[in-house]
Amino acid sequence: MRKKLISNLKSLLKPFVALALVLTLTFGVADNALAAGAGGGRIGGGSFRSPMPSRTYTAPRTYAPPGGGYYPGGGIGMPFVFPPFFVWGGGGSLLTLLVFFAVASFLVQTFRRSREDSALGYDSTGNPTVSVSRVQVGLLANARELQTDLNKLAISADTGSSVGLAKVLQETTLALLRHPEYWTHANAAVLQARLVSAEADFNRLVLTERSKFSRETLSNVNNQLRQAAIDASTVGEESETALANQAASDPGEYIVVTLLVASQGLLNLPVVNSADDLRKALGMLGGVSSDRLLALEILWTPQAEGDVLTRDDLVVEYPQLKLI
Repeated sequence: MRKKLISNLKSLLKPFVALALVLTLTFGVADNALAAGAGGGRIGGGSFRSPMPSRTYTAPRTYAPPGGGYYPGGGIGMPFVFPPFFVWGGGGSLLTLLVFFAVASFLVQTFRRSREDSALGYDSTGNPTVSVSRVQVGLLANARELQTDLNKLAISADTGSSVGLAKVLQETTLALLRHPEYWTHANAAVLQARLVSAEADFNRLVLTERSKFSRETLSNVNNQLRQAAIDASTVGEESETALANQAASDPGEYIVVTLLVASQGLLNLPVVNSADDLRKALGMLGGVSSDRLLALEILWTPQAEGDVLTRDDLVVEYPQLKLI
């Protein structure tokens, strides 16, 4: 009786044991796949607390003719906006011309200042508009020169100043524009917000993109250079596989470069549906001047020579990318 009971228990447990083995193997492979994801590089810096250009009010100038005032015995100056026809009889045509040019100069300066404020997105409280732009480019893995350029830039870049960050942005967009034959996917988007909330939006995008890396193998942020140690034996094996795949007509491996730019004022990037659209977006982004650049993040994956980004990785991690 006891033997029969044990036999029945064993027969009942067999399916559960088999199921446990299957689950263990399945999740073990999935964990390994996730752990084997590509690492990335990062260049960035900046601050949303940089001083904004101030706008000061200049009081209208007054004109006080010789003798202490316009009216006899008075000390009242004549505002330069005083109607010119009042001076025809006493000051002559020269004085009228001077008043006219003063009025014209004031109006031109006021109009120009208004246009500058509008371009920078200032509101009545002096809180400017900030454009948080994201441009992503997917390239074939054959574009190894681009990886080399970004690696060198990360090591040598000055990311502690707005001028240095502007140079990083220009060099990165230039490196991408030099390799249009490798472009496969792209996307561009702009989020516009006031300065008080733009930093949170920018940081959220940065965290989202950084979370797609299994690790950051090279970074230079605010002049803090960090480079992760890499297992040479693993890199050697993976490099052989990568080189073999590059020799094929369809490598099935990609490089993704992400540019995140926070700039003062309005920046309207085109919707990217073609290579021409991407070329225009990169040109506009690279043209952001240092005095308008608040923060910058350049992220690319893979960074290390042995890492790979497969077609499946591209689809899963970068679903917003469109084929161009």
